[in-house]
Amino acid sequence: MCNLHGCGDDHANKPKPELSNNDRRNFIKGAIALPVATILAYPDLTKAAADTTKPVSVPMPNKGQGPQGMATGVIAIPATLPAPTVLLIHEWWGLNDHIKSMAAQFAAQGYIAVAIDLYGGKVATNGKDAQRYMGATDATLATSQLQTMANYLRSHKNSTGKLGTVGWCFGGGWSLNCSTSTPVDATIIYYGNVKKPAADLANLKGPVLGHFATKDKWINKAMVSGFESEMKKAGKTNLAVHWYEADHAFANPTSSRYDNKDAALAWQRTLDFYKKHLS
Repeated sequence: MCNLHGCGDDHANKPKPELSNNDRRNFIKGAIALPVATILAYPDLTKAAADTTKPVSVPMPNKGQGPQGMATGVIAIPATLPAPTVLLIHEWWGLNDHIKSMAAQFAAQGYIAVAIDLYGGKVATNGKDAQRYMGATDATLATSQLQTMANYLRSHKNSTGKLGTVGWCFGGGWSLNCSTSTPVDATIIYYGNVKKPAADLANLKGPVLGHFATKDKWINKAMVSGFESEMKKAGKTNLAVHWYEADHAFANPTSSRYDNKDAALAWQRTLDFYKKHLS
């Protein structure tokens, strides 16, 4: 899916948002909230947010015992319950602190959030390993894991029954895959593979929001235009596509392609979309 540089660079050398020592300490203690971009720009803050999540493991029907029979990830619970739910799918790196902290951010916005692990605990820190883990993903198993976790969230004792999915790059494609395989109330795709036929898209039950980058050479205008066309063929008119003058992985602060302004706009549109369709 991605090339070796297309889904972010954990060692990108770029300016970080200004942060005082006092704000850093207060955030780590849980006393204040900070913008998502600021949290993700600092590894210690990202880890602090990730550490507020808890492991979750759900048996998959008819899969037997052991790791292959479980859907796993982390869960973050909001202060006010009951609440709508969100299922997050990681980038090609795997379920790292970045994605765990995003689950915490969704919880801070009032959602029961689960970030699923489709790599069985493996997390890449370089492009070679990320490419290998992504290529080894079993599509049938991943679909079962997503269906299991989606069912878990819909039936969670504190859930309102509303479910949204969201993913980035590798996870963006799987956000769409999940929503075509099980009922989902709102689907969000960040620069993910949307090459799907109308026959698959006909299974969608809720609206779709897509964030795409004009400089992205893989998830490009041709692919997205084809997606829009197939959605129309499937009779799905509740699709919102937003283009950003940016490149692939523009919403990931650890990426050399990160665009603060566009990432903030996409995040606000994400929150507005969920508020409209999951409330």
